[in-house]
Amino acid sequence: MRIIVLFFLSVLLLSVSEKDRNKKKVSKQIKAIFDIENFELSNINIDNKVKEEIWDQFNYPKFKKIIHNDELIGYSYESKAPSMHFEFDYLIILGIDLKIIDSKVLVYRENWGGEIGSKRWLKQFKNKGKDDNLKYMQDISAISGATISVKSMIETVNSFLDSVNKLNQNSAF
Repeated sequence: MRIIVLFFLSVLLLSVSEKDRNKKKVSKQIKAIFDIENFELSNINIDNKVKEEIWDQFNYPKFKKIIHNDELIGYSYESKAPSMHFEFDYLIILGIDLKIIDSKVLVYRENWGGEIGSKRWLKQFKNKGKDDNLKYMQDISAISGATISVKSMIETVNSFLDSVNKLNQNSAF
């Protein structure tokens, strides 16, 4: 009997995928940042011609408008960035002025360097926008044991902000 119960509990726990967990984390973060209970994530349709000018790793399906009471309040972007052996999942929330309101590491898979997920370190990205080009150890501090992940996050954020700037210039959203 115990084996059957353990089997069903295991199946139940495994049925909640990482994708579902990330979706919940994204929702929780948006609710907390904007202090709202209900919102809608809306797709942004981007013309293929515009896509040719954008960073080749831009995750178009995960770049969404955040709508609250039929009003645009910001944008969310969820993607992955490389670390030493694996990739980590991250979230960037932009205001309607296209500046970073918040960033969050959703899933970090390495044994070392998880400090990049700390609110204190991530707040360095706050208020950065299309005109910023972040530099390692000048604009964004290093973290011992997470050099590759830190540099990856900086490069990813720079590429993302450049892509958002190009999308904005082409009136893509």
